[in-house]
Amino acid sequence: MATVSNFALRLPPSLMEDVKKLAKQDTVSVNQFLVQAAAEKVAALQERGYLAERAARARPGDLGRILAKAGTPVAIPGDELPEGWLDDDVRADGK
Repeated sequence: MATVSNFALRLPPSLMEDVKKLAKQDTVSVNQFLVQAAAEKVAALQERGYLAERAARARPGDLGRILAKAGTPVAIPGDELPEGWLDDDVRADGK
């Protein structure tokens, strides 16, 4: 079994009441509700960092090179690339 850490958490009474109500609606303990809430927050922040890291590594010119390898399928009407999308002078942020 995994090691568990104990932490005395001080919540304002109004927040604690909301937590209790929501935990009851989810049919979980207050502890499990708070553990899940903390896990979701940690995951969201880690994902944001991961996506920012991936965006920083992106090279806009690579899109054209990758698409060129895919061949020349017929474009579906309305699915065309925007005007100037593959131009070298288009900024990374699309503006």
